[in-house]
Amino acid sequence: MIRKGCPDEYPINLVVNGFEIAVFQLTNQDLEDWAYGYLYSEGLIDGADDVEAVHFYEGSGTLQVSLNNSFDPEQMFSKKKHYTAGCGRGVTFFSMTDVKQFERVQSQQVYDLSYLLKKRSEFAQNCPLYLESGGMHGACIVHEDGSIEVREDIGRHNAVDKIIGHALRKRLQTEQLVLLTTGRVSYEMLSKAAKFGFAVIGSRTAATKQAVQLARFLNIEVVGYLRGKMATVYTSAGRIRNDVTGPAAATKPIERGEVLPLFN
Repeated sequence: MIRKGCPDEYPINLVVNGFEIAVFQLTNQDLEDWAYGYLYSEGLIDGADDVEAVHFYEGSGTLQVSLNNSFDPEQMFSKKKHYTAGCGRGVTFFSMTDVKQFERVQSQQVYDLSYLLKKRSEFAQNCPLYLESGGMHGACIVHEDGSIEVREDIGRHNAVDKIIGHALRKRLQTEQLVLLTTGRVSYEMLSKAAKFGFAVIGSRTAATKQAVQLARFLNIEVVGYLRGKMATVYTSAGRIRNDVTGPAAATKPIERGEVLPLFN
């Protein structure tokens, strides 16, 4: 495959109720979805109804958001910052200890491993920015009827925020949704999914030990290395039915007794 061009990234200044949050490096696409998803993931909004308006001023690269709720910037920035790992590195104000206060997922939905592998392949074929330039990340929601919705960005965290923002704006319920991502599932990626209530998260690559520990605590199923006929099921919430034969589909959970470090 010969790709044309390079992945795009732009400095986007996020301003909420007149207060400048930060400048983020983003792909200049689906920015309204990103704003909803980021603000929700960081606890600045509880849902789409908290957002009054979103305006993007391309000339200055400013994304201006007006909220209906009582946003307190001093309270937000009094929290300790945690810098996220990997490409498109950002900042989260939720520690692992904070995330462990989220509600545990109660979904009883069960998925065949072959179904997740099929949807991961379909997801890969519906990432136009990646197919054009490479070097992009994507996030995907799989609906109950099998249809998918994809968002892309230079950063894996941004892509997940975009798809969560889309789900918020469309008032989607998480009980029958699966989240797929191209990026590594680290604790802050898991926290974004946990806050929205996804019961199953799948990735084409690995999950960290901290993310798996957190997923087990919150009753979330995490499946990594979804490639071809290969997969690693890190958790044992009972939502994945292994209908793929052979060692490539083996389940390899981390030992439950293993003591893992926590972020404070």
